[in-house]
Parts: sequence; C-alpha cells; structure tokens
Amino acid sequence: MSAEQRQQRIAAYLHKAEFASLEELARHVGASVSTVRRDLTTLAATGSLRRTHGGARLIPAPSEEFAFSSRNTHQLEEKDAIGRACAELIQPGQSIILDAGTTIYHVARHLEERVPQIITNSLPVANLFGATNRLEVIVSGGVIYPRLGVLVGPLAVEAFTKIHADVAILSGGGLTLGGVSNSHGLLIDIQRAMIKAAHRVIFCFDNTKFGRQSVLPLCGLDCIDTVVTDAKAPRELVAQLRKKNIEVIVAR
Repeated sequence: MSAEQRQQRIAAYLHKAEFASLEELARHVGASVSTVRRDLTTLAATGSLRRTHGGARLIPAPSEEFAFSSRNTHQLEEKDAIGRACAELIQPGQSIILDAGTTIYHVARHLEERVPQIITNSLPVANLFGATNRLEVIVSGGVIYPRLGVLVGPLAVEAFTKIHADVAILSGGGLTLGGVSNSHGLLIDIQRAMIKAAHRVIFCFDNTKFGRQSVLPLCGLDCIDTVVTDAKAPRELVAQLRKKNIEVIVAR
C-alpha cells in the first residue's frame, strides 16, 4: 500500500470515527505506529485533521456545512435544483418545518425571502440563518447527533407534537410504492411528529432514492402531498406516484 493510499484510508476512518488512537489506525491500515505517525503529520499539514496526544481527531467542517459528513458532496446539482423548485412551492408568510436531510439544507438556502418562520431540528439549517433578521428560526430541543448536526431524542419529538406549521419539508433514505423509509429510528420518530404537525407534507428526493428501501419504514404514500425530485428520476415510478394522487414536481 502506498503512502497516499494509506493516508486516504486513515482519513476515511477518521471521517467515520472522528477520533482514533495511533494503535487503532496502525491496525486499520496494517502499518507500524511510527509510519502512521508520519502519515498523520502529513494529513495535519493539509488541515483535515488535528494531532492529539496518542492519536488524531477530525477537524469539524466549516460552519456553513456544519458536520454533514460526505453526504452533502453527492448529487449537488440535483439537490440545488430540487431546493429551488421546492422553495417555489412555498407561499409568502407560511410557516415551515424543515428536517435535517442534506437535500433539505439546499431547500433552506432558497427560502429566506419567502417565509417568516422556520422550525427545525437541524443545526446546519439554524446556523444558515443565524446572521439574518429576516425570519425567525425555532430550534427543537434534544440531544445533538454530532456527525449530522441534528437534534434527536424525546425532547426533539415532543417539540414537534406541540406546534403546527403550514408545510413540513422532509427527505428520507428511500422511496418506493410501499412508502418512505429511513436509516435511523431516532430520525424517524421526529419525522413522524413533523408530518403530524403540518397541514401539507412535501418530500424531496434526488433520483438515487427512487426505488430504494432503507432500513426502517417511515410512512406510507398516503402521508405525502408532494414529491420534489430531479430530471433523472425514473419516469415509471414518477407516473405511478401521480396515479396515486401525489403531486410530483420535477426540477429542471
């Protein structure tokens, strides 16, 4: 394994674990501790990690992205198009619930001029509007899930059982004719509360989520009013959703 390959594996491991000891990293890449120590010095010089006593720690992403991991680097053009198209569905003055998906972050970027109030469990979304006085941001309570910057747990769920909003905008891990699924029970509990709290429910999915089933079921198609997706979404599934009286907006 070359030094470059080894350093890529170390960086990928830290991206998942956030912190690791020298010994742990040495086992992971099959190299000596002294070799890994030199690799960490090289990586630290790029600004991607910080050396600590006996190991290394991932440096948090810039504040605008918070800690989205690598997910917010995928399908960027599609997500931005979806975000713009979804924002155009919102009427001035409506109150909006936003969940913590990376696609929904792109929706948020296009909402500032349209809505006076956003309710969210996403710290990246809250941070996005932190310096503006054009709208009010209500952030749920809960425990921070650090890699995604999302508030989870009973307090977060309770917050959404006590409010009402005009629209909830959500995403998920997959969409099939059986409904929407997602990867984590803590996220699903909050999303279900968001759905109940809103008059209209919009789901945003890039084309990679169509026909995909994630780990746990979130909701059936009967909970969805509108789906916003990109031009690469499979036409057959889009047509089937429309036959079930779901509005499907294809962003261009």
